[in-house]
Amino acid sequence: MSFGFPWGLLTLGALVPLVAAYFLRRRQKPVVVSALFLWRTPRPRAEAGPRWERFTREASLLLEALAVIAAALYLADVRLGETARTKHLVLVVDGSLSMSSRGPDGVTVLEQARREAAKRVEDEGATRVTVLATGLAPRVVAGPEAEPSRALAALESFEARGADHDPMPTLLWAQELAGTGKHVAFFTDVAPVEGLVIPSPVRWTALGTARDNVALISAQRRDEGGTATVTLRVARFGPGPESVAVRLRALPGPDAKQGTERVEKVSLQEEGSATLRLTFQNAGDIEVSLPDDALPEDGHARLAVSPTRPLAVSLAQGMGSLERDALERFLGASPEVARDGASGDVLLIGPRGTDAKVTVGASGKSRTFVGPFFSEKGHPLLDDVQLAGVRWSAGENPPGRPLVTAGDAVLVSEEDDGRVHLNVDLSRSNVQRVSAWPVLLGNVVREARRAREGFVRRQLTLGEPLQLVTLPGKRYTLVGPGGSKPVFGAGAVSLSPPAAPGRYVLERDDSDAVDSAEVLALDARESDLRGRASADVPAKDSGEDEARANASDRARWPLVLLLLALVGDFYVTRRAS
Repeated sequence: MSFGFPWGLLTLGALVPLVAAYFLRRRQKPVVVSALFLWRTPRPRAEAGPRWERFTREASLLLEALAVIAAALYLADVRLGETARTKHLVLVVDGSLSMSSRGPDGVTVLEQARREAAKRVEDEGATRVTVLATGLAPRVVAGPEAEPSRALAALESFEARGADHDPMPTLLWAQELAGTGKHVAFFTDVAPVEGLVIPSPVRWTALGTARDNVALISAQRRDEGGTATVTLRVARFGPGPESVAVRLRALPGPDAKQGTERVEKVSLQEEGSATLRLTFQNAGDIEVSLPDDALPEDGHARLAVSPTRPLAVSLAQGMGSLERDALERFLGASPEVARDGASGDVLLIGPRGTDAKVTVGASGKSRTFVGPFFSEKGHPLLDDVQLAGVRWSAGENPPGRPLVTAGDAVLVSEEDDGRVHLNVDLSRSNVQRVSAWPVLLGNVVREARRAREGFVRRQLTLGEPLQLVTLPGKRYTLVGPGGSKPVFGAGAVSLSPPAAPGRYVLERDDSDAVDSAEVLALDARESDLRGRASADVPAKDSGEDEARANASDRARWPLVLLLLALVGDFYVTRRAS
C-alpha cells in the first residue's frame, strides 16, 4: 500500500469529535404530566450539564467512522498492489562506438554510464525505468516502463558499437515518453557544443576523457583467382606513436594447408592516414589487428573471403562480323567478365531486332552524323562518354527512352525493362575506334553487374547503407546480429545503415542464402577521441520528478465505500427513530 498524497490522512482527525459526540449526553429532569397530549407543550430544561454515558447506537457510529476512513483514503490517494504509486525514469545512453573507449583507469565509458544509471535510479527512487539508446535509428534497450532490475540488467548486456550520429531525435522521443514535468537522463562521452539547443527536461551527463588513438579507418579485400588483395588505411589521432605494427593473419584457404601471418610497420602522421596494400595466396578469412589502445574495437577487423562474381557475357547469333569483332576486342580486355555464360548471370548482346539485353546495329536507311550530339546528363550509362570528333551512322530509331540523339535520330535508347539499344552502323562509323566505345560498353557491363541479385558491396564500414538488388516476385530476408527482418521492394533497394557491425546475410524465400556482406566496426569520426570530455549540464526545466497522479488516476473504491457507509447510516438512524 502507498499514498500519493499522505496529507489526506489528516482527515482521520474527524474521528475524535465524532466518537466524543456519541459518548456525550445531556441529562434531563423527568417531567410528570397527566395526559399524553400535554407532553408537547412543556419546554423542559436540563438541570444538569452534559455527562459521559455509554451510548446505545454502536452501528451508526461504526458506519460514520467507516465513512470518515473512506474519505481519508480517497483524499490520500491510496494505492494497493499493482496500482501502487509508480515513479517513471527515462534513461538515454549514447550508442556510438566511442562509448567503448577506455579511460586511464581501464574502465570503459559505457561501464561508467551503467554505474551512473544505477545510482540515478536509486537516488530517484524510480519504480519504472525506460532505457533508450541513441543511434542512426533510435531503439529501446529496456521498457517502456520496465522494472528497475530488468532495465539495469538489459543495460548491462547493451553494447555501444554504432556509427557517429545526432542524438537529438532520441532525446525528443525520450521527452515524450517521460511526460510533462519529468526529467530525462542522458549519458554520453562528449560535452554539448556551444549553441546546441538541448530539450529542457534533459540532464546531459558526459563521462568521456580526451585520449590519443590509432585506428583502422578503412579495410577492403578483393579476391581474384587465388590472390587476395587487402587494402588498409591507418590513421593517428593525436600526438601518439609515429609508427605502428599492423599484424595480418590469414587463415588457410581450401587449397592451403596452413595460414600466413605477416607484420608490417606503417609510418603515421598526426593529420592524415597511411595506406597499406598486401596480397595473400589461397587465403581464407584474414584477421587484421593493431596494438590495443584507448579504443581497441577500431583496431581489429576480420575480412571474409570476397570472391568477385564475373559477369557472364554471351554474343547472340546473327550478329555482323564488324559488330562481333568490336565486341570481342572489348570483352577480351575487360576484367571480371566471363564468356558464354560460364559462371554468374548472363548478359546477352545481340543484333537489332532480337530480345537481347543489349542490341548493337542499325536497320533501315542509314544516316551519318558528326555532331552535335545531345546526351542525357547524369545517366550512368553515359558516364565519361565523350563523343567529340565521332562519326556516327544510325538507322531507324529504336524503341525506348532516348539517351543520345543527333537531330531527330536516336543513337542510344533504354526501355523500361532495362534493355539498351545502340543504333550504330559500324561499317560507316568510327565510334569503335575512339575512347567513347570502350567507355560506353564498360558502363553497360557495370550497370548489368549492379543489377545482379545480392549486395552491391560486400564490405562496408559503420554508417554506410546496405545497397542490394532483389528479383521481382521473390521474398527476401536480411539476417544479421540484430535478428532477421523482411526486405521490401524489387530491383535496387537501399536499406538504412545497420545498427551494429557484423555479418549480414540476404536470404531468398527464407531458405536460400543469396549473398552476404560484412559491416566493420570502423568509423573515423568515432575513432577521434580528442574531443571527448566530462560535463554535467542540468536540465533547464525546474519541474520535479515527484510521483504524481491525475484526478482520473485515483482509486475509486474508497468513494464507493463512503457512499455505502452513508446510506447504511441513514437506514440505521431512520429505523432507530
